[in-house]
Parts: sequence; C-alpha cells; structure tokens
Amino acid sequence: MENEITHVYLMPGMAANPSIFEYIHLPEDRYKIHWLEWQIPKKNESFRAYAKRMCLCIEFEQVVLLGVSFGGMLVQEMSKYLTVKKLIVVSSVKSYHELPKRLKLLKYTKAYKILPTQWVANIDLLAKYAFGETIKKRVDLYKKYLSVTDKTYLDWAIEQIVCWEQDKPIPGAIYIHGDKDLVFPNSCEGNCIVIKGGTHIMILNKYKWFNENLPKLIESSI
Repeated sequence: MENEITHVYLMPGMAANPSIFEYIHLPEDRYKIHWLEWQIPKKNESFRAYAKRMCLCIEFEQVVLLGVSFGGMLVQEMSKYLTVKKLIVVSSVKSYHELPKRLKLLKYTKAYKILPTQWVANIDLLAKYAFGETIKKRVDLYKKYLSVTDKTYLDWAIEQIVCWEQDKPIPGAIYIHGDKDLVFPNSCEGNCIVIKGGTHIMILNKYKWFNENLPKLIESSI
C-alpha cells in the first residue's frame, strides 16, 4: 500500500542531470525513487532560498533525501525545512571546513566570480571540477551526464560551493565518501562511511554497493 512505501529523492551533483542515478535500484515493494533536477537560480538567489524552492518538489512526508557532491550540499540545506526519514550525503562535504584549499582560496580571492564564464564552452574543464577528472576517453560519458551548462547556473553553483556557510555536520545524516575522491579529498574523517576505491563518481561505478546497502542504511537507527 502507498503508506508502506518510502519515497526516495535523489539529487545529482553540480551540472549533472539525474541520469547519473540510472543504475540505482531499490526494492519496488518498499521504495519509490524520484529524480530531482537542477533549476536555474533566480537573480541573487541565496542557497537557502534555492533550497526552500527545491523543497516544493517534495510531494510526500518522511522522505529519504540523497544528494551527490554539490547536490549533497543542497539536500543538507533542504533537510532544514523538511521532516526527513533519512538524509544521505554522497561524495560531498559535511561543512565548509572540509572544502579543499583551492576552493577556500577562490572564496578569499573572489576569483570564483570570473572562473565559471569559460565552463559552458569547455566540457573538459567542467568535467574536471564536477567529476574530479578530465574527459580523456570518456567524452560520451561526460556529455551524457553533464548537461546543465547554463552560465547563470554555473556561476551561481560555484559561488554557493565556495561560500557555503554550514559549520557542522547535520545530526543524524549519513555521509558516504570514497577514499579516492579527488574533488573533496578531506571528507573521510569523522562520522563517515568510507568506500575503498571510491572516486567522486562512485554513484556510477560503485552502484552495486549502493543498491545493496542503501535499504539497510535507510532502515537503520543511525
């Protein structure tokens, strides 16, 4: 019956479309998966205001929110305005303290205001920042998953990442991180499930682990 179904909302990472979750499958008699998509931010829209607007996409109560990378930062913000059954953050950071030095430098120099302008025409640079590696032989893969190339969105996204104000992890959240993540290399410490060999795109190449373990994590008392 409907009231026995747990609704699971999945939020992709920066510039990515929700097809990155195409290999994520949960038992259909217990869970229903919903893909969330990035919306173009309004002029001067704060991260908090954007998160509140994204909450309008959540149609049920006691949902599971799972976000990847920048999407993991977003679902943490969204959880502040919703009653969630479980908050799961993948390949992301728990607070601004875990941002790598290069991103902290962007904040203090305000260089982020000029960086993103070249991203729309440079899919390789976008892949480097979004996935942690250059295209190399995976050009078709990246073109498939990195489809949000609107300049307004990209400028806004990098500013929200480098200027994120969260000081502490969300209580009760489940953080999952790969020990080979080059985008956020400082996020495996503390209360975190560490996936050996997991990279920043492990939601794609470690999907079997997620399919096996997500139900147990969702129903856990953590």
